[in-house]
Amino acid sequence: MRNIVLVDAPSNLGLRPPAPGTVPGCYKLAGALRERGILRRLGAFEGGVVVPPRYDRGDWQEGDGVFNAAAIASYTRTLADRIEHHVRGEDFVVVLGGDCSIQLGAALALRRIGRYGIASIDGSADFRHPGNSDRIGAAGGEELALATGRGQRDLTDLEGLRPYVRDEDVCIFGLRDGDEDRAEFTTLKITNATVGELRKWGAENIARAVAQTLEEPELDGFWVHLDADVLDPSVMPAVDSPDPGGLFAEELLELLRPFVRSPRCVGLNVTIYDPDLDPDGKAGDLLTDVIVEAFAQS
Repeated sequence: MRNIVLVDAPSNLGLRPPAPGTVPGCYKLAGALRERGILRRLGAFEGGVVVPPRYDRGDWQEGDGVFNAAAIASYTRTLADRIEHHVRGEDFVVVLGGDCSIQLGAALALRRIGRYGIASIDGSADFRHPGNSDRIGAAGGEELALATGRGQRDLTDLEGLRPYVRDEDVCIFGLRDGDEDRAEFTTLKITNATVGELRKWGAENIARAVAQTLEEPELDGFWVHLDADVLDPSVMPAVDSPDPGGLFAEELLELLRPFVRSPRCVGLNVTIYDPDLDPDGKAGDLLTDVIVEAFAQS
């Protein structure tokens, strides 16, 4: 068994403010899951905190590109240094976010090492880019596009390593049925499955089959990105965009387990859960339980 190392990445740099003069509360995710004993329950080693820059959009306006871009670029490099260290040491890295822009840290780290895939478990694809949208700004809704080289070069080409992940090495699960991005994914040959498809064919069956493709020799391994908004709002209301029609806890567990148990999986990041939106704590309890159970030995 590899050592599991828990790293906090409490960045909210990639989200729009929930209200004027406020900041997104997802930076509290890591602390909230730690309060629920996730370090002990995973039997993990302490990996510390990668402290993000201050959230400050300054005088940013629509049309200016990605806000907080310089801060995100700096943070991506710093987080990548931490992740790279542990992956090269053959640890399994669990990164507690934070918003989805923290995934760029993992993507850059793994690109430094070799060729890696990504299994993205997300209620939305986070694939907004200048080729399909005129509302670029929040990197938390654009990180997969940025990781595959779409968007401004100060985020897509750090260290001259664009793209961090190839299109053909991306797999996306948990999109809502009818998601408009699917047409573009078909053209790009990006593997994807909606909630309805996961239910029709079985989340665990699909995950096992796709994990095998990510274990092919041409890849050095793969990373898992977990966005809490893949869950249905009836069980996970504490996200910035709670869209109906998501997975339930047992379905997410069936999907997540085959990936994190694969010997070729090198890490997992968890994003978007906002404790400010979870006054009774039930959503945080559920998310922690699912993650812990995914790693539990049967």
